[in-house]
Amino acid sequence: MKRPNIPKTYPGLDNDINGGMTMIGKVIRDAWVFGILPETETCEDWEISRIDAIHQQVNAEWDKYGCMVSALPEDLRERHQQIYDAAIAQAKNKGWDPEASTRNEDE
Repeated sequence: MKRPNIPKTYPGLDNDINGGMTMIGKVIRDAWVFGILPETETCEDWEISRIDAIHQQVNAEWDKYGCMVSALPEDLRERHQQIYDAAIAQAKNKGWDPEASTRNEDE
């Protein structure tokens, strides 16, 4: 059986599918929220292992707050909202439909 072609590098948040509304996109945006990465870093051409290391750092930060946005300190909560509001608007402009992944579940 032939294995699927799994990319070894990430195309970057700006080039990601669904306007960047993916699991890796979430990791990158969360890294921005927590100051792990600057907001200018889209991780274009990063090896997946490098993104996994960022993911571990992001998870460690979320663990401090019980993985809940509502438990973030006010400054981080506001930063999270700003980053995600902008990301959602940009993804919708690129054609992302937030209900597409659940639409078939209702049928």
